[in-house]
Amino acid sequence: MDLVRHLRFFVAVAEEGHFGDAAARLEMTQPPVSQGLRRLEKELGVQLIRRTSRGAELTDAGRDLLPRARLLIDDAARFLGEARHLHDGSEVLRWGAVPLAGAAAIAAVAQRLGDVSSGQEMLSATAVSLVEQVSAGTLDLAIVDAPCVTGTLTTGPIVVFRRHVVVPANHPVTTTVRPRLRQLAGLDLCHQSRAANPPAHDQLIDRLRESGLDPRILPISSSEHLVAAVAGSGAFGLTADAQRLASLDSISCLPIGRDATALRLRVVYRESALGEVADVATAALWKISKATG
Repeated sequence: MDLVRHLRFFVAVAEEGHFGDAAARLEMTQPPVSQGLRRLEKELGVQLIRRTSRGAELTDAGRDLLPRARLLIDDAARFLGEARHLHDGSEVLRWGAVPLAGAAAIAAVAQRLGDVSSGQEMLSATAVSLVEQVSAGTLDLAIVDAPCVTGTLTTGPIVVFRRHVVVPANHPVTTTVRPRLRQLAGLDLCHQSRAANPPAHDQLIDRLRESGLDPRILPISSSEHLVAAVAGSGAFGLTADAQRLASLDSISCLPIGRDATALRLRVVYRESALGEVADVATAALWKISKATG
């Protein structure tokens, strides 16, 4: 049994309090998570999670073992990160970004980081996953959406990106002289799941409600997924890449609800020696935000 992998299942379920949310956080389906947790419990000889009608809750044994499980996962990640650095050389910069950042911002950051490193490896993942990997040392820095729980990581300043609302091309809001967010009532919102970054997700929903919307969330994982859902399912979404999507006939990108739908990005990192590199990434974000805003 892969102990570290199964401990990740346990920690995710314990922290989310729900098997479905834990699976979304791990970017898996629910059955393997549930089966993996049962296998771990059988291997340990104790019940860690109590299944309830509301989701999942820790048993006394689970509560006692959770801190140790977190430490083991962190130690394994640090060990892997240090081994990779020894194998590949410390000059290779490993960084990540949330898909929400958009292709333009990610490309701008990659270009600038190429000027200060002899090589780089980039990973696209959720904010929760990126923070975990930077904390463990498997990534040098990451661009995450804010607000975000970052623990002891150092955080750069927030850079605000104005996002366009993506709607079906035939929706009535596209012909309105002064469109408003409330006109999208009844449409699902294509967006990453709450497990990807709970604080940022909750803030967005609160702002949409203040604008007269309370949409059901249709989880998506990529820009292509968003386009397909909007064009085919009668939903709406948000994008920082409106220029790239503007040529598509099946959807329209509208600059409405700019304050409510704005994307806030920041760089996070662990090692103080990476402060100057993080500043380079932040500067690239500032430049592209002004160019596209």
